[in-house]
Amino acid sequence: MSFSDSEPSAHGGSGDYKFFRQYSRDRLLYEMLGSTKTDDAKSDWKVLIMDKVTVKVMSHSCKMADITDQGISLVEDLFRRRQPLPSMDAIYFIQPSKENLVMLISDMSGREPLYRKAYVFFSSPVPKDFINHIKSDSSVVPRIGALREMNLEYFPIDSQGFITDQETALKDLFCEDAEKSRKFDACLNTMATRIATVFASLKELPLVRYRVAKAQDGTTVKLSDLIPTKLAEAVWNCLLKYKSVPSFPQTETCELLILDRSVDQIAPVIHEWTYDAMCHDLLEMDGNKYVLELPSKTGGSPENKEVLLEDNDSVWLELRHAHIADASERLHDKFTTFKSKNKAAQIQQSSREGGEISTRDLQKVVQALPKYNEVMEKLSLHIEIAGKINKLIRDMGLRDLGQLEQDLVFGDAGAKEVINFLRTNQDATPENKLRLLMIYAFVYPEKFEGDKGSKLMQLARLSPDDMKVINNMRLLGGTTETKKATTGFSLKFDVQKTKHAARKDRTGEEETWQLFRFYPVVEELIENLSKGGLPKNEYSCVNQSSTIQDDSQDGCMRAKPAAAPERKVPAHSVRSRRTANWARPHHSDDGYSSDSVLKSACTDHKRMGKRIFIFIIGGATRSELRACHKLTGKLKREVILGCTTLDDPPQYIMKLKLLSEKELRENAPPEAKFW
Repeated sequence: MSFSDSEPSAHGGSGDYKFFRQYSRDRLLYEMLGSTKTDDAKSDWKVLIMDKVTVKVMSHSCKMADITDQGISLVEDLFRRRQPLPSMDAIYFIQPSKENLVMLISDMSGREPLYRKAYVFFSSPVPKDFINHIKSDSSVVPRIGALREMNLEYFPIDSQGFITDQETALKDLFCEDAEKSRKFDACLNTMATRIATVFASLKELPLVRYRVAKAQDGTTVKLSDLIPTKLAEAVWNCLLKYKSVPSFPQTETCELLILDRSVDQIAPVIHEWTYDAMCHDLLEMDGNKYVLELPSKTGGSPENKEVLLEDNDSVWLELRHAHIADASERLHDKFTTFKSKNKAAQIQQSSREGGEISTRDLQKVVQALPKYNEVMEKLSLHIEIAGKINKLIRDMGLRDLGQLEQDLVFGDAGAKEVINFLRTNQDATPENKLRLLMIYAFVYPEKFEGDKGSKLMQLARLSPDDMKVINNMRLLGGTTETKKATTGFSLKFDVQKTKHAARKDRTGEEETWQLFRFYPVVEELIENLSKGGLPKNEYSCVNQSSTIQDDSQDGCMRAKPAAAPERKVPAHSVRSRRTANWARPHHSDDGYSSDSVLKSACTDHKRMGKRIFIFIIGGATRSELRACHKLTGKLKREVILGCTTLDDPPQYIMKLKLLSEKELRENAPPEAKFW
């Protein structure tokens, strides 16, 4: 009862290199569902039964059409009343919990089981007493067709990203007196188990690094600063159990760096100017769903149509990491080029100008029409979205706000500029003013001591409820001091007062578009990790390595960088604008867009270095996910981002606000949806 010994690892094994999400999908479809196929024609169609967690695992990786192709005719919820189908086999993909075990045995025991045979796959390691409990029922054992651990309890959100799906992790771990709650240990244990299944699924053994806790006064360490340490130890303890499995590697094959949200409190709130980030920040989207308004065919009110912005949309895949201005230009170019080359578009234009259409031309129109309709639909969708975003940017005055945000981060603006913006932009949305003050508080913490913060909030016309958000930032990255001033609130971060820049301009990268100066801290950490440059006093490791080159200074190990030699270029000034190379205007196969990075990497998989995994406790951002895509091409190492959740600014601000609430004011979690 373990994962298959016959399957090669996702990295370093035989066959083509498979990127993270593709490997997870293939395991579910072929290693799990495909393994239950038999030569018996009567057993071709099966029932798939899942719980509320595993249905999310499946839906994050596969579509209904995918599982139907594997012989699944019906998908059921384990805890809903189900119709007996004694002539059909069932596949159970469930968590190894007591409640699930009771339901499984209830389904398959007695004289009249619900199904003919059960193929049982667990999402994470199964306790031995569970197996003994199944074996103790003599009526169940003959009806078990398979009993295996899939070790797949994470949720892919991107070709190079996954979440552990813990919406309340920030509050459970970082709220005041979090350690006194039972949720603290439960949250970390679930997180560690799910992270470990990532490596069990990929058959990778990581070198586990983590951010070291710092003593605030030389002797005292806050519990919240120890969270990465605790998680690293818990993950390693889970991985030790997998080492007893013959097919699991015994020496380190990749690197894992565990961080928490305090590593970068600016990235979750600063305006990110990529097409992807702007869609989720400015538009009312539900996950990846966008509601498109279409003219009614009957002449009535507009009709709503849901569209998904995801990887199977080639236009989205190409443009999602491009600057919004770049994306808009490229969409216009694509539209113009397509209309000039597609035969149906050419003849349509000719007919509008009064030209006659021959029978042969009509035949060409019919042949070109399917592609014409498909491409025009996609381009029209993205042109509308980009146009809506650009209008919102103008109406909300986001260019000026974005410039001030980035100037604050790089030390080019201060109190004068912030106060002037708040005075002259009273019509700015409360959320945008709050996000600006959160950045200001992080860069200039002394400006929020005593009643200074209250005065700024009054100038911005923000509510006391909004003040909680800035005050709660200290729970993530503050000092042990909790004493508050009588006239307001005190905010102190673990940064020197003399430091008035949270980032340094990076040299060697050209600028094409405005407002692309900002980069997340994670980007720099990944590059340093790849070349063995993480400071020994800030990042430690749980396990020692015999296969990854030792670093004699810190007793840890580092992988030999696979990136090309760096070019020497003149340094930019502090005020120079910067843009990452991936933001240049380019065609889809230039090697910088996310899809072309994957294509080039897949065709040259033998030269890919060891994988790098980054896990951020408390949620990650789209800018950090974009950095992982960028660095995969640059370092020639697949960089995978893991996090408790992927948050957009409004979600992050709400979670930060709840840190000081005694009772968690949240809605019941949404019920798992079956396709």
